Amino acid sequence: MDTVAVTGGNGELGSALLAELAERGHHTVNLSRGERRESVADEYLRTDLLDPGEVYGSLARADPDAVAHFGTIPRPDETPDHVTFRSNAQTPYHVLDAAEALGVETVVLASSLSAMGAGFEDEVDVRFLPVDETHPLTPSNPYGLGKQVAEAVADGFGRRERAPRTVASLRFPLVTGEAQLRTVFAEADRSPEAVRDAGFFRKARKTLFAYLHVEDAVALAVRALEADFTGHEVFFGAARDTTVAAPSSELADRYDAEVRESFEGYESLIDTRKAEEWLGWSADRSWRDL
Repeated sequence: MDTVAVTGGNGELGSALLAELAERGHHTVNLSRGERRESVADEYLRTDLLDPGEVYGSLARADPDAVAHFGTIPRPDETPDHVTFRSNAQTPYHVLDAAEALGVETVVLASSLSAMGAGFEDEVDVRFLPVDETHPLTPSNPYGLGKQVAEAVADGFGRRERAPRTVASLRFPLVTGEAQLRTVFAEADRSPEAVRDAGFFRKARKTLFAYLHVEDAVALAVRALEADFTGHEVFFGAARDTTVAAPSSELADRYDAEVRESFEGYESLIDTRKAEEWLGWSADRSWRDL
């Protein structure tokens, strides 16, 4: 894997991935709209990811061995619904279609916990805990629906003979940096009562009290880019613990869900063992360490 193209390299996660890939000695290409906002990539190709011709042209020029597609709208409250859905659902098709035509071996897609119906719904539908990749997908909002469609598109390409050999969809929860972990979590009162008084508890419950340090998210993306399985696979990424200073068993009781494994401490309500077993990845960073 000599050259890696990263769509959305202007964003926080995309730019962090570019920096890590550069540190590892890879030639990197940033495919993004608008003005360049990072100085790490070896090349910058201004690309409208909603235009299939531009996607094909930029990837043909970049000639990558692998593509990390992070160039989608990161949250649904800043754009009209149809724009949000189109970004999440259509751009993965354009990337995978161009990658297939150009013989790219590996594609990694940024999916989301929202694909299962978490995060931006009025209420999250949790059937069992800890949640894993087999959990039913029940989104209804445009952001989550777009992520679900993107995973279905990736499934379809995974069944094609000439498609990229390895396609991974990474379901990220809240991805945050060190400064936010320190100020919002480590230096604050994260008891359920304090979180509820601050108005955050309901939102945290809808996201399964999950989060991920940006460096752990980047590490997961790198492991997926280096993977050699065949077809399309989905992987959850999450920190080892939750965002609230309460035992996970108490948090699990707040869902009408089957508890399949006992919770002994503050462990995450999301099961990341598939990423551990398939990719050799696990999250290393916790706000509690700060």
